Amino acid sequence: MSRREAREAAFAFLYQIDFRKEPVSDLKKFYLEKYPLDDEDLPYFNMLVDGVCEKADELDAVYSKYLKDWKQSRLPKIDVVLFRIAVYEMLHMEDVPVNVSINEAVVLAKRYSTEDSKGYINAILGNIGKDLQNNG
Repeated sequence: MSRREAREAAFAFLYQIDFRKEPVSDLKKFYLEKYPLDDEDLPYFNMLVDGVCEKADELDAVYSKYLKDWKQSRLPKIDVVLFRIAVYEMLHMEDVPVNVSINEAVVLAKRYSTEDSKGYINAILGNIGKDLQNNG
């Protein structure tokens, strides 16, 4: 497996838990039993899942500022999860270049979301990336 696959697994898991009431730890255990990851990919999966779950409000606040004429509540749930993962990587994972986070979100949007999603996800994350670079 690769980081891309671990990221995709984290995306699938994070999307699913939005519709469930059980504790995240129980859901994660069940998910990993059903869809096991390689030992080298499990830390990245856990880092993304735990980080996004812990910082969801912070992540939503970051990308929501860049939504023009939209509210976060109107976005497809898939896109919300993609934004959260990418923004988490951009803010909290120094070993992941900003352009990689953006590209990976766009790849997942092409595969799982609407036709329009890839364009605005790319634009919003690109603006966040530029602001992060300009503000250190």
